[in-house]
Amino acid sequence: SFKLLASKEKSGRAADAPSPGPSSMAESGAVGKPADRNNWRIHRLYAQGDLDECLDVIEETAQETEGVCEYAMYIKGLILRQRGRIEDSLKLFQAAICVNPSNAQNLKQAGRSLMLLGKTRGAFAAFEEAQKVAPDDWQVWHNTGLCHKQMKEYDEAEACFEQAATLHRHPIVFGEIARLREEQGKDRDALEAYKKALELAPEDADLLTSMGLLHLRLGNANRAFEHLGNGLSHDGENPKTILAAGAMLQEQDDVDVALSKYRVAAKQIPNAAELWNNIGMCFFSKEKLVVAISCLKKAFYLSPFEWIISYNLGILFLSNRQYASAFHYLSCCISLNPRYAASYMYLGVALSRMDDFDNACAAYEKALRVEGTYTIHLNYAILLFNNDEVEAAEEHYSKYRECLEALGPDAEIEAHVEQAAKSLSAALGA
Repeated sequence: SFKLLASKEKSGRAADAPSPGPSSMAESGAVGKPADRNNWRIHRLYAQGDLDECLDVIEETAQETEGVCEYAMYIKGLILRQRGRIEDSLKLFQAAICVNPSNAQNLKQAGRSLMLLGKTRGAFAAFEEAQKVAPDDWQVWHNTGLCHKQMKEYDEAEACFEQAATLHRHPIVFGEIARLREEQGKDRDALEAYKKALELAPEDADLLTSMGLLHLRLGNANRAFEHLGNGLSHDGENPKTILAAGAMLQEQDDVDVALSKYRVAAKQIPNAAELWNNIGMCFFSKEKLVVAISCLKKAFYLSPFEWIISYNLGILFLSNRQYASAFHYLSCCISLNPRYAASYMYLGVALSRMDDFDNACAAYEKALRVEGTYTIHLNYAILLFNNDEVEAAEEHYSKYRECLEALGPDAEIEAHVEQAAKSLSAALGA
C-alpha cells in the first residue's frame, strides 16, 4: 500500500490539490472573504511546485484567518507529507475536517496519512466516513480495499477494488486486484487482471514486469521474457524490470549479461538487498568466492531477515571451506524459514565437515521430514557410508534410486550428483 500511495503523489503535485472552485476564485479580490481570498495563489504555487513560497502564503493566510482556512490547511498537509512529516500532515487534515466535516478530500487525505503511519484501522474508519460523503469516489473505494488487504480480509478487499473499477477503470485498481489474487495463489485470475490493467496502460513498465514475473512463475518463459523486454523498451532504467530480466538471464547461465543489467540497476537502487544477493550469486557462478561473499554480506546487512540471503551465504561459506560460518548462516536461514529442506541438508554437510556425526544425522533426518528429495537421500547415504553405517547407507541409496525413477527418464540430474552416486554405488557394490 505504501508503494501505491507514493506512486500517486510523485506523478504531479496538483493530483491531490482540488481547484479552489468558482466561488473561491470569484472572491479572490480584496473584497472577498479573508478565509478564501488566497486560495488561488496557494493552488497555483502548489501546482507549479513552488512549495516554499506556497508555505509562506499559507502562513500569511493562517495569520489573517486565525488558522481556519480549510484549503490552506489541506495544501500544507500535502506538502508536509511529501517532506516526510506524516504525523504533522495528519494533524492538519484532522483540523481541516473539523472546519468542514463534509469534504471527502479531507477525509481521504487523513486516511492516507494514517495508512502511511501503519494505523490501518484508523485509516479504514476515515475512508468509511468518506464513503458516506462521496459514495461515487473511486479513490475512496480503492483505499478502503487497501485497508482490507492490509488486514488480510481478501474477499472484502476485492469487492472494494471491483467497486472502484466499476466507478473508474484505472490501471492502478486492476493492478491491485492482480496483486491481491497473487497473494491468494490465484495466478490465472491475476493474469486476467494484469491484462485489463495493460489495456489501459500498455506502456507501464511496472505492470509489464509484474506480468512477466507471473508468466515466469506459471512456466511461460517466452511470454515472461517478452513482457520484460517490453518493459525495458519503455523504461530502460526501471530497477524492478532490470532485476527481473537479470534474474532470468542468470537462470540461463548468461552471467556476464546479467551483471551488465545489475550494473545499471545499482545506479537506481544501490541499497537493494535483492540486487546484491543476485550480484553475489553471479560471482559465485564465476567461482569468485571472496567477491561473492562480500556482495552477499552487504545484502545480509541491508536485509538480515531475508532467509534466502542467509541460505546463499551458507552455501558460499561451504564452498570456501569455512564450515563454522556456513553453520551460522544456515542456522539463521532455518530460524527464518523452517520449511526449506535444502537448508537442513547443507547444515548436515557443514556439521559432517566439522566431525559432528550425530548432529549431522539429526539435520538430515529433519530435512527428510520436510521433503525427501533424491539429493538429501544421496548425501545422507554418503555421510553414513563414511562413518561405517553401511546398512543405513544402502537403505538411503536405494531410496535415492526410487526418487530418481519417480522423476522419470527425462529428469535432468546434475553431473556432479551422478558422479557422486556412481562412486557410492561402486563402494557399496550395488
